[in-house]
Amino acid sequence: MSRPSIQLGLRANWRQFALLMLVNAFVGAMLGLERTVVPLIASQEFGLASVSVSLSFIVSFGLVKALANLTAGRYSDRAGRKPFLVAGWLIGLPVPLLIIAAPRWEWIVLANVLLGVNQGLCWSTAVIMKIDLAGPARRGLAMGLNEFTGYLAMALSTMLSGWIAAQTALRPYPFYLGIVFAAAGLLVSFFLIRETRPFARHESAQRPDLDEAKPLSFAAIFRRVSWQDKGFFSLSQGGLVNNLNDVVIWGLLPLLAVRSGIGVDQAAALGGTYLAVWGAGQLATGPLSDRMGRKRLITAGLFVQSLGIILFVLAAGRLPWLLATVLMGLGTAMVYPTLLAAVGDLAHPSWRASAVGVYRLWRDGGYAAGALLAGLLSDAFTVEVAIAVIAGLTLASAGVTAVFLPETHATRPKPRRDLPDISGLSEEPTSDTPAGQTASRTGTG
Repeated sequence: MSRPSIQLGLRANWRQFALLMLVNAFVGAMLGLERTVVPLIASQEFGLASVSVSLSFIVSFGLVKALANLTAGRYSDRAGRKPFLVAGWLIGLPVPLLIIAAPRWEWIVLANVLLGVNQGLCWSTAVIMKIDLAGPARRGLAMGLNEFTGYLAMALSTMLSGWIAAQTALRPYPFYLGIVFAAAGLLVSFFLIRETRPFARHESAQRPDLDEAKPLSFAAIFRRVSWQDKGFFSLSQGGLVNNLNDVVIWGLLPLLAVRSGIGVDQAAALGGTYLAVWGAGQLATGPLSDRMGRKRLITAGLFVQSLGIILFVLAAGRLPWLLATVLMGLGTAMVYPTLLAAVGDLAHPSWRASAVGVYRLWRDGGYAAGALLAGLLSDAFTVEVAIAVIAGLTLASAGVTAVFLPETHATRPKPRRDLPDISGLSEEPTSDTPAGQTASRTGTG
């Protein structure tokens, strides 16, 4: 694509953006198949009494997805985005077949290793490609739309797979859907999605902060996003804790519900409600962060999550747990797209994909950390103790962002006056950088 034909903005690129939303829906639907059914396969079909062992599939998923995020982010800055999107779908094709045929629990763990690669490569590249297309003015809206489609599809898939399992059996029928999702995602990605790296290069040419456009080594980017920059550090730890507490719904709620006499379909409905509120809420919170900034939404969202989590301990039953899942979904909707948008705010386009990969390494590493922590605490004490500790960690994370995270959206730099504005969205506002806030882009130094 030649440079004169490139326009940044959602309106200018709505066709490709819509196709990427569809791809993300297939990615989310693949994961939704597992969120209720697989923990029950562990306990009911394979007789795994240890919570730590039954959550081992989440550990393998989280570790592999985290590393796949890092790979997709780093090398898509070099080789482009689309090759990793297609590769992720090729790796995801065997996942439902392995779960259907699994004679031993180790097969399920292997399937989740492949699913982790699929999710890491496909979701990361879809996020990066949408950031490329959207430009800076509506980045929060772009991330809200992205996460909405992924998690709404995950919610529907969670509910549908649970209903199918309740009507038939835990295997194989719910996972026939996965074959359809993986094949459709691969076909759309290969034939219809176009490379977006030229859009990132074009945005980079519009940026006046040329000192940040200097080449950075991957080690320098990793240090900066992980701990050196206080803004990036706040975002990385917030992402990690967010996915750590997601283990409460994914891994612990199905076990807790069944022990309380709640059926598979009703447990799936609770998990699906959480995902639906999370997914739909991002349609509002993404663009809201473009108006009010990122910090307040992230901090408040983590606090709301902690309230929802502790409610699982303080009250039992369908209605209190339904309220808890709604609160957790609302809090996650406030946090999830806003964290991604803030990473896009702070990172220069020339190394933004790498920064997103490092952030998502820490964020999805939270799955592994949460599953290990929840399993060990549940086996040593009770499931309720594990949930209470996770609620406390979430509240502490909110404190970290309140203290250390600077506002990122307000620091978006002025457009260069010697270059035309081709955002593709003439109605989108542009704001000058407020005086005294430019220093926050480099964090603690």
